[in-house]
Amino acid sequence: MTEHRNEPGLPIVVVLFMAAAAALGTSTIYLLQPSVADVAASTHTRIAVVGIAFAAGPVGYMLGLVALVPLVDRWSPARVLAGQFAVLGLALAAAAAVRQVIPLAGLMALIGACSVVGAGMSSIAGRLAPAHRRATSLGIVTAGISAGILAGRIGGGWLADELGWRTMLVIVAAACGVLAACCLAVLPTAHGQVTGSYLAGLRTLPGLFARYGALRLAAFRGALWFFGFCAVWAGLAVALSQPPYSYPAERIGLYALAGLSGIAATQIAGVWTDRAGARKVILAGLMLSGGAALLSGFMLHSTVATLVCLALFDAGLFAAQVANQSMVLALNPAAPARLNSAYMVAYFVGGSLGTMFGAAAVAWFGWTTTTSITTAAVAVAAVITMAARPTPPVSPRLSAAEGVAVPLTEDVS
Repeated sequence: MTEHRNEPGLPIVVVLFMAAAAALGTSTIYLLQPSVADVAASTHTRIAVVGIAFAAGPVGYMLGLVALVPLVDRWSPARVLAGQFAVLGLALAAAAAVRQVIPLAGLMALIGACSVVGAGMSSIAGRLAPAHRRATSLGIVTAGISAGILAGRIGGGWLADELGWRTMLVIVAAACGVLAACCLAVLPTAHGQVTGSYLAGLRTLPGLFARYGALRLAAFRGALWFFGFCAVWAGLAVALSQPPYSYPAERIGLYALAGLSGIAATQIAGVWTDRAGARKVILAGLMLSGGAALLSGFMLHSTVATLVCLALFDAGLFAAQVANQSMVLALNPAAPARLNSAYMVAYFVGGSLGTMFGAAAVAWFGWTTTTSITTAAVAVAAVITMAARPTPPVSPRLSAAEGVAVPLTEDVS
């Protein structure tokens, strides 16, 4: 155990570990998506029913954002995240053994809840990274989260095809066990500055929106563009599976490779947010993604053009997300996790609505109309960003005698 783990700041090696851990943790909620037919056959259940069971994962994720992410502001991040990885590994191993869909749904909810380790890592970066490198560190961790989404969908499908979905889950469960031990050895051990009742802290989450106008703005525009993001990707699968394309699932899945641009964009956006400010990066990202979404509505006949549009679309929105989230974390650098939880819940509500809308909208109105609605959502996010006044972060109270942060209680952060 090294001393630097309890000192201000985060060494780059620790940040890189956090990104890798966030990637694995985030990937677990997406691992089984490509194997829905195989899971249905193994459990002697209809595909539609298995799809409903898989939907328990995002529900668990939102619950985890509320209940688990704030713990890193209260207790040792090393112990909190090691515990989450340990439970995540056990849940994955149990899911590999199930024979019925109902217990699988419960385990998917537990997996989804524990997969919020990426949001926990983001909160650690927001609290411990130096102010002038906060967005850069957040960009690295967010790149790991982006890689996890991509790896879960593509790598999970490949491993399941090669080894079977049950063996795939066992392998990832073992990796989570290894990461649990690594968290104890690598992550900071110092307790956070938040004190008071845990349940009282949970009850204050809605009040954060009333207290911080900047949080309301960030949550609303983030929900708008994540609505558009999920609508495009959910609608794309429907559009490509129907005539005149009628692509197989394997080919549709390869379109997810366009998401690689988002991994690079998060790191670049983090650096530029530290240099130029969040507002400029958000606006640049929204302009790029809005234009790409609009063009993609007319490019579906060309695989190359569609991939380029999707890559630009993802890059713009991931860049905006890094800048937006860094602004939220800066509102109270001493205790950012609850702010992050409140923001991410609103963000994922927008995404859930976008997923439901996208698939139905393509069936009802067509791909071009769906991408036009997405463009409108992104444009609204850009307009409210331009209209809003920049809000300075709220710093923790300082002791006049010592010049150090006074520990925050649940009712003042």
